[in-house]
Amino acid sequence: MATTSINNYLRGGDSLARLQAHAGRLLRLQRQLAELLPDYMARASKVANLKGDELVIHVDSAGLAVKLRQAVPSLLVDFAREGVLLRDIKIKVAVREYRPPAPPAPDRHVSETTRTGLEELAASLPDDSPLAKALKRFVKSAG
Repeated sequence: MATTSINNYLRGGDSLARLQAHAGRLLRLQRQLAELLPDYMARASKVANLKGDELVIHVDSAGLAVKLRQAVPSLLVDFAREGVLLRDIKIKVAVREYRPPAPPAPDRHVSETTRTGLEELAASLPDDSPLAKALKRFVKSAG
């Protein structure tokens, strides 16, 4: 049933055409915004949406959001000069997903007696045994 509704949506040219036209408008606005802002601000600012005559811009940091909010009146004038009439520009901080750094790989230290025992066990197993291969890798990495 879900497949049918997706196919109906994709076949309905009006919906897809509106979506494509909106995406094209957003791309044009992104290019215009990049021309209006200094490079460091343009790299960190992304046009997120256009809701009626209200432009939504996402920025990377709160500090940049403050600077951009101060520039909204002049941006409205600059956009109007370019032929884009906007009532307001909303600036939002886009929160990036935080991923803590991966923990360092644990150091594997094995005593000489244990190493010898594991090597002997691996040697006693068939060569194509997954356990023998794993034991050999472990002994090699435990250095």
